[in-house]
Amino acid sequence: MTEQDNPPSKPRRDLIEPGFPRQLLGGYAHFRKNRLARERERYEQLAETGQKPETMIIACCDSRSAPETIFGAAPGEMFVVRNVANIMPPYENDGDYHGTSAALEFAVQELRVKHIVVMGHGRCGGISAFRKQLTGEASQPLSPGDFIGKWISLLEPVANNIERVTGETAEELQGKLEAESIRQSIEHLKTFPCVSILLEREQIGLHGAWFDISTGELWTMNSETGEFEQPFE
Repeated sequence: MTEQDNPPSKPRRDLIEPGFPRQLLGGYAHFRKNRLARERERYEQLAETGQKPETMIIACCDSRSAPETIFGAAPGEMFVVRNVANIMPPYENDGDYHGTSAALEFAVQELRVKHIVVMGHGRCGGISAFRKQLTGEASQPLSPGDFIGKWISLLEPVANNIERVTGETAEELQGKLEAESIRQSIEHLKTFPCVSILLEREQIGLHGAWFDISTGELWTMNSETGEFEQPFE
């Protein structure tokens, strides 16, 4: 067999150390020595009485935008569900598996949260992937896998709701898509009977927020205008 007959080998990922990740164990050791020591009574109470958060956060799974860190939440204060691009799908009762919808149902009907916040963020990878498909920057279809492409397709109506401006930068278009996707998710929340009933009774509030990773600034959505404003200026 000649050298040309040998198929090219695939690039190999770096091998990982066996066992539980050391970084996580180190983080837990710090938590145990500091925060757990200070708040042990709170954890014991939460274990005994269960969680009673007043707020649900629907956020992106991006590791740079953790809601608990951004809002300085203590254990038991927020019920958080995270997915790619902080998308809230519309209500569908089709017998399939709906993880985000199941979390919403639990938060509203069991935990009886008073507020639901859809929190997006700048430089979102999911939104960026959708933007590149929209502008033709991407040379291949979105995701060769089984799930991401279909999930991100929920953003297609978002593109029809934004005003495209000639000469706008990729960053400007990205920002528009991120903001409009939050507005869309809030509208999708209203399609759930358990939410719409409580909205009519004024027993629940729906909110939008956007976090700028580069500056640490938080923008909140004006419920009347749909525009994003800085609460602290």
